[in-house]
Amino acid sequence: MGVLQPWFDAGVLVVPSGQTTFEAAATPAWDAKTAADRFTGSLAAAYTGGRHLDGVLSPYDGISVAVLDAVRTTLGYGGDGPALPVVTGQDAEVASARAILDGEQYSTVYKDTRQLAEVAVQMTRDLLADRDPEVNDTTSYDNGAGVVPAYLLTPQLVTADNLLAVLVDGGYHTAEEVGA
Repeated sequence: MGVLQPWFDAGVLVVPSGQTTFEAAATPAWDAKTAADRFTGSLAAAYTGGRHLDGVLSPYDGISVAVLDAVRTTLGYGGDGPALPVVTGQDAEVASARAILDGEQYSTVYKDTRQLAEVAVQMTRDLLADRDPEVNDTTSYDNGAGVVPAYLLTPQLVTADNLLAVLVDGGYHTAEEVGA
């Protein structure tokens, strides 16, 4: 939330539930059912009397789909009701890709797991051969005990505008899987 703090301070962004600390906002194991249950309770308490939910920054597509379901069932958004909020996600899962193409979810952050696997395998091979694995970042990942060298791949924002080019043309999902 630190990155967004200036907008909270200015009143541009508001979290009516007050759940802004990591401990309050985090979902253990990114469990979609837990997220949906917590979110439904927050919605019922915070979005009454015409207050509209404008957006949800979700850390994982499974939670994004659960958020959309909760917003539909608890607040009556979507369809003939008020517009769905902007909902983000991460991992380019099939259900979210479909939701993006259907205009329900705004975006997902895509990290090609095939590339992640290739790098992980090569790093493992290097370690097993008693070689230093290749890293491309020795400054930005601090786990609290110190900076951990890493090999970072570039994530890509996927929206309805580029989903087919990135996920389908890139061979990550088929057109049939994403409902295109």
